[in-house]
Amino acid sequence: MSLRLALSMIVRNGGQDLVHCLESVRGIVDEIVIADTGSTDSSAAIAQQFGAKIIHVPWTNDFAAARNAALEAVTADWVLVLDADEQLDALAGKQIITALQSESVEGYLVTIRNYVHSLTERLWDKSAIANDGRLPRAEQFAGYLNHENVRLFRNQPEIRFVGRVHETVGTQIEATGGKLGHADFIIHHFGFTATAEQKAEKNHFYRELGRQKVQEMPGNAQAHFELGLVELDNFQNPEEAGRLFARACDLNPSLAVAWFFQGIAFARRQLDATALPCFAQARRLGINSAPLAEAEADAFYNCKQFNEARKSYRKALQLAHSTEVLSKLGLTEVRLNQAEAGLKKIKAAVANSPATPELHDRLMAAELSLGHIAAAAQAAEDKLHAVKRTESGFLRAAALWLNAKRVEHVVEILRAGTEEFPYSVELNQALHQMQAQMPEKQQTANLTAR
Repeated sequence: MSLRLALSMIVRNGGQDLVHCLESVRGIVDEIVIADTGSTDSSAAIAQQFGAKIIHVPWTNDFAAARNAALEAVTADWVLVLDADEQLDALAGKQIITALQSESVEGYLVTIRNYVHSLTERLWDKSAIANDGRLPRAEQFAGYLNHENVRLFRNQPEIRFVGRVHETVGTQIEATGGKLGHADFIIHHFGFTATAEQKAEKNHFYRELGRQKVQEMPGNAQAHFELGLVELDNFQNPEEAGRLFARACDLNPSLAVAWFFQGIAFARRQLDATALPCFAQARRLGINSAPLAEAEADAFYNCKQFNEARKSYRKALQLAHSTEVLSKLGLTEVRLNQAEAGLKKIKAAVANSPATPELHDRLMAAELSLGHIAAAAQAAEDKLHAVKRTESGFLRAAALWLNAKRVEHVVEILRAGTEEFPYSVELNQALHQMQAQMPEKQQTANLTAR
């Protein structure tokens, strides 16, 4: 007997993303059900072109309620869930057919590839992965972040979404004794590439829903953890985030990511000694990731425990190569009186990623700690040529060259700065002060050279 598959979605102003989404399931699903929560664009017309059944659902600030309303209209044996800014991978069709044949699995965890503009972005405790070009539409993005969610499951009355936000059917499947499998196919997601304005609006929206979810589910560790991430990452509020992470750890002491991010929240408040036990507990509970090793190393470094910092930075590099971590390891080795090896690592990091400002700053810090004033000044000047120039960058380079007693070069740096930032009061004042200190003959020569 052939099993039928439905695509179930909730949509509001899906725009042209919806076209890519629905095109990706053509020939794979037998039924499309879309719950429209108030679109004012062409979403309904686009969905109708693909033969979708459209139901109109009032929006009540509850994603689970809207998704469950869509499920009520599904008649197929299995359900695939996508959002408008997602699409199935080109290889998913055959893999889904295989997944539907299982007699023991009630639902599947599916890998979702979230595209991002920068490899420095992260999702929970996971680092970004360089884009492999698998999806031509996504070639413009630097990389992606993976996470899993239950997106393919049997159409059964007892399997419904739970949670006002970050909703899932996984908890219902497990609560009723059902088995979850891991699907072989992936979903491509473009939501992380939204504009800054779109992200800001979404952040406030998710913060409010997260607060409501915590009120409705006060004993749910995951709800507290999710809201903590919003406060930490989107609103730069580590104190409130730390409180939420701590509550999540109290409610579920085995929730490893809550311990990890509790440590991050402490570190953001410069409470590194307090962060270290949280990182250790996250590791004991099974997290073995480069971000954890790096965060732990940062805390050791800030506590001046340089030997421990070196061990953790080395572990982070073993887990994932990173010029950022390589430069941190180099600076740590300089602090441990291993100047040659440390400087070599920092310079290699700078050469590998010259557009990263922090790498130049570590090279300056290392050279200064060794008393290499001229080398530090040169590093500051090199930074001006490698990254976006700033007023403070010119002032810093000038100050270092002044300490190196290279007065004429200081004037050159400051003059370049005033040409770049002609209305900078600080740069113009510094230039006039330096010119006033120079012998009259040198001033005339410099003016002639201009």
